Amino acid sequence: MGQVLLPPIQNYRIFEYQAASKNWDLSVDPEGELYVANNKGLLHYNGEQWTLNQLPNKTTIRSVAWIKERIYTGSYEEFGFWEKNVVGGLEYTSLTHLIQDHEFTSEEFWQILPFGDSIVFRSFSGIYVYKDNHISIVEPHFVVNHMVVWEGNIFVAGGQNGLSYIVDRDLVPVKDTTILNDKIVVDMEPVPNGLIIGTKLHGAFVLSEGRLQPLPDKINMELKKHQLNQILPLANGKLAFGTIKNGIYFYDWESNTYQCLNREVGLQNNTVLALEQYREQLWIGLDNGIDRLQLDNPLTYYTDYTGAVGTVYDVALHHGILYLGTNTGIHYFDGNILKFVEGSQGHIWDLEVVEGELFCGHNTGTFILENGRLNKISDISGGYQMVKVPREGSLYLQGTYTGIARYMKNSDEKWDVEAIQGITFPVKYLCFENPSTLWVAHPYKGLYRITLNEDYNKVVQKQEFGPEAIQNNYNIKLFNIKNQIVFYSEGIWYKYDPIVGKIIVFEEFQDYNNKDLVHFDNDYYWFINNEGTKELLVTNLKGDYFALEDEQLSRRLVPEAENIIKLNDSIYFFTLSDGFSKLNLTKLRRHLQKFELTTPKLVSFKDENKIYSLGDAPLVIPYKWSQRISLEMAAPDLVMPRYYYELSGPLEQSGHHEKGSFSFYNLPYGDYRLNVYTIGINNERSLPQQMEFQIKPPWYLSTVSFVVYALMGILVIFMVRGYNRRKLDRKHTLLREKLERQQEEKLAQLEKDKLAKEIRMKQKELASTTMSMARKNELILELKNLLLMNKSKFSNQQRYRSFMKKLNSAISDDEDWRHFEVNFKELHNDFFDTLLQRFPTLTPKDLKLCAYLKMNLASKEIAPLMGISTRGVEIHRYRLRKKLELDSEQNISNFLITLK
Repeated sequence: MGQVLLPPIQNYRIFEYQAASKNWDLSVDPEGELYVANNKGLLHYNGEQWTLNQLPNKTTIRSVAWIKERIYTGSYEEFGFWEKNVVGGLEYTSLTHLIQDHEFTSEEFWQILPFGDSIVFRSFSGIYVYKDNHISIVEPHFVVNHMVVWEGNIFVAGGQNGLSYIVDRDLVPVKDTTILNDKIVVDMEPVPNGLIIGTKLHGAFVLSEGRLQPLPDKINMELKKHQLNQILPLANGKLAFGTIKNGIYFYDWESNTYQCLNREVGLQNNTVLALEQYREQLWIGLDNGIDRLQLDNPLTYYTDYTGAVGTVYDVALHHGILYLGTNTGIHYFDGNILKFVEGSQGHIWDLEVVEGELFCGHNTGTFILENGRLNKISDISGGYQMVKVPREGSLYLQGTYTGIARYMKNSDEKWDVEAIQGITFPVKYLCFENPSTLWVAHPYKGLYRITLNEDYNKVVQKQEFGPEAIQNNYNIKLFNIKNQIVFYSEGIWYKYDPIVGKIIVFEEFQDYNNKDLVHFDNDYYWFINNEGTKELLVTNLKGDYFALEDEQLSRRLVPEAENIIKLNDSIYFFTLSDGFSKLNLTKLRRHLQKFELTTPKLVSFKDENKIYSLGDAPLVIPYKWSQRISLEMAAPDLVMPRYYYELSGPLEQSGHHEKGSFSFYNLPYGDYRLNVYTIGINNERSLPQQMEFQIKPPWYLSTVSFVVYALMGILVIFMVRGYNRRKLDRKHTLLREKLERQQEEKLAQLEKDKLAKEIRMKQKELASTTMSMARKNELILELKNLLLMNKSKFSNQQRYRSFMKKLNSAISDDEDWRHFEVNFKELHNDFFDTLLQRFPTLTPKDLKLCAYLKMNLASKEIAPLMGISTRGVEIHRYRLRKKLELDSEQNISNFLITLK
């Protein structure tokens, strides 16, 4: 069985690494990064991503070697080295220009070796030594098949001397190696007991203490038959032989045994072109693809590549033979050969060793396997699970397609089988609550708690728990865990509480919701995570905990039919969709104790515009290119690494990553710190890879912008202050003007009031003067009239006439008129000028009448002023109307009053 179980093999196909199929040589640097000489160029794998680097002439690369931070490669008439640039890419430097006075003869460089401070390149035609930027050439004049550094010298295979070594530029033959003359040496490797030399068709030899001896025939026959091509001494002391026709042979010197790894057991191709070991990983360069084998792995696999086995549902070890119960029947191993139990065709649900006998639950019934033959002991279809009845002897119950079957040994040591009455539905899961109470699960309709009679052949009581008791009744799983009836339904754990007679949440398992229990014993519980990676969680619920995640295991477990079979305290079997796997728990614990997680390395960092130099710190990213920030992390020394990250800054994030690609979208500007860890098999974290980067503010929030904003703010403040000052000045001006205007208006009003007062006084004075004149003239007229009436009484007529003349003179006194005119003109200074301008024919007498009329004097008041009668005034008014061209309807006084 040990020959059949192999460590996990990871296949990298052409469509994954995106290059040619042939991979001629391999080299791994101390950090675990892989470099591959491929038909299309140099392949680089950093643990997460494959990158193809092509030579300027795009020729095939035949050899590769990582030596002191450089990756040396050999091609057609070309060799040189690659170095990483500041952004993590590889740049090539050719060395062939250093070769002087030499012409290539269609040479390809198949091998590169370090030798002291020199680098040695080998073609079939010659050996080229690069040292101190100078190249010297050794021309052996024969076909150089291979070379090796051993015991401080460069040994060369080829020519008629078999084996030679280089001294200066000459070749010195090695004694007693002429047996190699007619053989093509394909590889030579130093081993603790000498130098192992592999030939193409004649097997391998060991050169030790001057003697050349072939390896034992057992391994040499296989190497001759399948054409040896590569030799690699492994760290565990074994040898790996890569062949052209049958993959790899792992040879154990001490036991003289070998194990073959070929296409039938997982390799992509049987033609091995290159081998390289890094820690517990074996890289394999193939004629069609690249494979990685995990050496000394605690988890090994048997894989059925033929399809004959099918899906494995159960595994049992009986009398030293491993049996597989599958959907095609029963298979077993005879040594390393898988055989089939005839007559077992059909679906096998259960393999159980019961009291020293191997029971086989088949879809047609139940059988006992004895001496390679099946003996049917039950015709009841479908044997799911067998459970021993507590506190009873040879009494067992089995779930079947149609109910429950009872198995009891009779006195003849034969098994009596009987269907229990009262149950007619399929029973896949059953467990005892106590010796007489049994729990069973209907695949679709729910749970039943049943009580059996004393003979265990009849149901005497049945209690059903439908949808009202448990949310989902489909495919409920039953367990008796520490005398508690526990249920798993739709990712949630429940238990039965016998005190209240109800199903309640099982608090102890709430941390394991959505995790299926596939195995448990007195110490540990094995859960399968049904979400995401389907990792295996092993815990004792008391702090002892580890997680086992393996890509093959998670990919090949059968959903809803996962099964773990415990062989002993150390060995566990897992049933798979195309075989089974074996876990050595003791080896796994040792592996976890010595395993050290490595800090992931930063491979690339880029925004939407450019890739940043990895040496810069901190990285400064313009805001306009920061919508998506991408970085690549890698842990090349780990197989399928997992990561955990913590981002701190203006926006904080954290979480797990299955791949090394991280992308952050629309991060706010500011300073960030990112810590990335690798996660181990027990969920422990490595030391973090820490990086800092800064997202610059947008242009409108940059320092320059803030300076501009500050200047603009200051300018705005000054503008606002200037505007407010001007506005205030305008208000002050307006207020001053208003005050001045009000003052002027007030002064004008005072002046107006003063003038009005003066006018009123002058009007009064004018009116008084006018009335005085009128009364004087009236008095004079009365005197005149009296004198006229008494004219006869005057004796002296002369004195009478003189007296009358004086009265007439007093009436027409110009002095009164001038005094009146002065006062009138003070009130109406332009009145006479306006009248004369418009009516130039007016006489002084007319102007007097106009003045009196403007004062709105009546005719009887005007008459004494003019010294005429009222009738005379009316006549004069009539004549004046004519001169003023007024019609009869117009009032002459109103006209003169309103005249301007």
